[in-house]
Amino acid sequence: MKILSVIIPCYNAQDYMEHAIETLLTGGERLEILLVDDGSKDNTAQIADDYEQRYPEIVRALHQENGGHGKAVTTGLHAATGFFVKVVDSDDWVDENALREILDFLEKESLKKDAVDMLISNFIYDKQGVKHKKAMEYSSFLPTDRIFSWDEVHFPLGKYLLMHSVIYRRDVVVGQAQLELPHHTFYVDNLYVFEPLRYVKNIYYLDVNFYHYFIGRDDQSVNEQVMIGRIDQQLKVNRLMINFYAKNEAQLDPALANYMFRYLEIITTVSSILLLKDGSKESLRKKTALWNYIKRKDAHLYRELRWGLFGTGVNLPWKLGRKTALGVYKLARKMYGFN
Repeated sequence: MKILSVIIPCYNAQDYMEHAIETLLTGGERLEILLVDDGSKDNTAQIADDYEQRYPEIVRALHQENGGHGKAVTTGLHAATGFFVKVVDSDDWVDENALREILDFLEKESLKKDAVDMLISNFIYDKQGVKHKKAMEYSSFLPTDRIFSWDEVHFPLGKYLLMHSVIYRRDVVVGQAQLELPHHTFYVDNLYVFEPLRYVKNIYYLDVNFYHYFIGRDDQSVNEQVMIGRIDQQLKVNRLMINFYAKNEAQLDPALANYMFRYLEIITTVSSILLLKDGSKESLRKKTALWNYIKRKDAHLYRELRWGLFGTGVNLPWKLGRKTALGVYKLARKMYGFN
């Protein structure tokens, strides 16, 4: 069995996927690299096949009809054989020294009966044109060098885990959560991080800058204007997260429920802010519909979200209220370094 399966969803990624692959190849045969060609129209499929031919003990090329990022990740999960799994986007890459440290840790864990369910590491916002890159690290509010559980997780306001931060034990995602991500939908990385958390009991934080999260391409899914153009997909993911939380809250550890609520709060705030930024009548209608959906789904959840700091901020009345909400968003964007 491989120690770690790394899934790389690839769609028309010929210009940058090789950088991601090359950084991962330094992990050697302890790694399994799954290149999932999502019906690409450029040379992505050929590049994937070439790597499989050159590194048959490490690389596997998987081809599918176009189904979007979520389908590609799900395809990779079903094919993975590693004890642990990680998703790396094709335009991102990893630090080679940190990779070796992580593999050393995971290899030791894989020999235990009670191996960790989730490993957390740092990631870097590698924003194009920015000299000093913002590192998202967790040492100030997570225990280090030991296993811990959710009652020791105390993220400050606005901080949460991204897909770039986490490595799951494969059985948590595939066996217990049975994660199936929606097809033809962007922003499913939030579901990937969110839904398996119900089955995470043992956590370990390794304080290394592992993942480089590239930001800067005009066509990138997290580009603000692109997100506004794909707002219906953001809203779909938001509603799926609401459904999952409402269905499972009663079974969650209280500390985990609090974390998942805060995560949902952030995603709902992002959806609301994007609709406010667009400002059209249709977008404002969609924002009202989102909050009404939460109210119908779970009245208690609605009250907690609506009258919290963020919920109050994005629902201030009239143009002055929208202007205030957007000002807070700009400040948060500057503080946290996201796009």
